[in-house]
Amino acid sequence: MPQIYYLPDERLVEVDESEVILEASLRSDIPHTHVCGGNARCSTCRVLIVDGLEYCTPRNPLEEALTEKLHLSPTIRLACQTQLQGSGKVTLRRLALDVEDIELLCDQVDDRNGLGMIGEEKEIAILFADIRGFTSFSETVTPYDVIYLLNRYFQRMGEVIQRYDGMINNYMGDGMMVLFGVENSDRIAERAVRTGVEMLEALEKLNPYLETLYHRRLKIGIGIHYGPAVVGSIGAFRKKVVTAIGDAVNFASRIESANKQVGTSLLISEAMYEQVKDLVIVNQAVQVQVPGKTGEYRLYEIIDVTETPCQEQFSSSTKESVAEKGWMARLNHFWQRLLQFIRGLIQPHHSA
Repeated sequence: MPQIYYLPDERLVEVDESEVILEASLRSDIPHTHVCGGNARCSTCRVLIVDGLEYCTPRNPLEEALTEKLHLSPTIRLACQTQLQGSGKVTLRRLALDVEDIELLCDQVDDRNGLGMIGEEKEIAILFADIRGFTSFSETVTPYDVIYLLNRYFQRMGEVIQRYDGMINNYMGDGMMVLFGVENSDRIAERAVRTGVEMLEALEKLNPYLETLYHRRLKIGIGIHYGPAVVGSIGAFRKKVVTAIGDAVNFASRIESANKQVGTSLLISEAMYEQVKDLVIVNQAVQVQVPGKTGEYRLYEIIDVTETPCQEQFSSSTKESVAEKGWMARLNHFWQRLLQFIRGLIQPHHSA
């Protein structure tokens, strides 16, 4: 006969194969929450299978439907629908222990935006972008212009991000954090690096307009990292957003900041480079110390991306070769830096 070891109750209960976990709980006087009465609608009876998942029956259609809506991991099961099979022992933890737990779980089910994701670890790409010197610039213009310019900038960047199915997770003043791979796991790293390159191109197209209005061009720094992060919905009062938490997120932020130290616009981590090395055109690789971490880390300055994933897919008669595209990208990069240098020489005389 199968057994269940309940946490945090620390009780061992024998289970009949004909009953679901919730029935075994209630029969054994374990206070197992089930707001909807065990009809697979509220998920408050959900449990975390700590050990013995192989002794649980496969999800039935009712559980599968709620699982898909809430993005539940395989170890999260509905006690009202799950039976045990075989003669093994299952260790589980009840997840709704008080009123606040129940409210949180019900909010996930009621979420109308479809973002009711519980915590799960995913391999994702994290992109941070920040406008250089925006604080000092904002002190020279009206409050209206500050918000107006930011909205114009975010609109242009958002169009690029949307094109590559990125998720703008957070705005931080003049900075933003973008996630790739939260829902769409196809070519995560490629989509992220193409977004970074095209954000820089979009800014170059926006800058003449800004220069006409404010006699100022914007520069941004972008940092991208690929790695594991905990992804889920957080927030209060039903104002939840999907976010990512973990060392990978912090590292991506540090990479963005490293642009100031190196004098670059787009840097990616070595983990990211390994994912896209056949696609990207690298101007330089640098070793930098990252705040909060020991040792040096190798980062890559990206100045362009090839048009197709494989060099063999290029047609020499209709498209540039990878070598030609790389040479042109480096030449364009050189001219951009030369123009910035010349503007720096001219600006003091213009101001006078």
